[in-house]
Amino acid sequence: MGIFITFEGVEGCGKTTQLRLLKERLQGAGQKVVATREPGGCPIADQMRAILLDAQNSAITPLAELLLYAAARAQHVQEVIAPALERGETVLCDRFTDATLAYQGHGRELDLAVIGQLNGLATAGVQPALTVLIDCPVEIGLSRARARIEAASGAREERFELESVRFHERVRAGYLSLAKAHPERFIIVDGSGDVAATEKLMLAALAKRLPAEAAAALGA
Repeated sequence: MGIFITFEGVEGCGKTTQLRLLKERLQGAGQKVVATREPGGCPIADQMRAILLDAQNSAITPLAELLLYAAARAQHVQEVIAPALERGETVLCDRFTDATLAYQGHGRELDLAVIGQLNGLATAGVQPALTVLIDCPVEIGLSRARARIEAASGAREERFELESVRFHERVRAGYLSLAKAHPERFIIVDGSGDVAATEKLMLAALAKRLPAEAAAALGA
């Protein structure tokens, strides 16, 4: 089986950039890597992503939102993540089940036990070996995220960026509580600095937790 590593954090924390840098480093060392994201990661789940992140869908209810995330995840796991792991590849995923607990559980204040059950159904038992939590103050993250959205072309995926600061503070607190509850899986990386500084911290932390062959590929 391959290694499954997820990246989590508030909007604009830098997780997507750090995932890309790790992918490039591992591939440069000859490792087979699949980089994917949630919601999305495959055609059917990408259609659900478009619904979930479109700011015009602000009327979507918290429960409908939760169920769409679960449906997208079920498709994504069966179509992309599980097959790649079975092939022995390293899978890097931009958000996974912890995002649902943080956003829909702590952010939307839905029942965490219900979310846990849905996550279990959607993943069929597939769980990350490691989760990299890129943590930064909400104000820094939202500032970065809004600048990215303004500079991007195409669909404006900004439904969550338009939520209140209080919502994002709950999400961040949720992530930190998850990391505290699962220290064997989580790596917390300070993402308040620039890209290079964050990458250095990430690589040093991963080098201590990955199997020897994968750690050697980091060059940290």
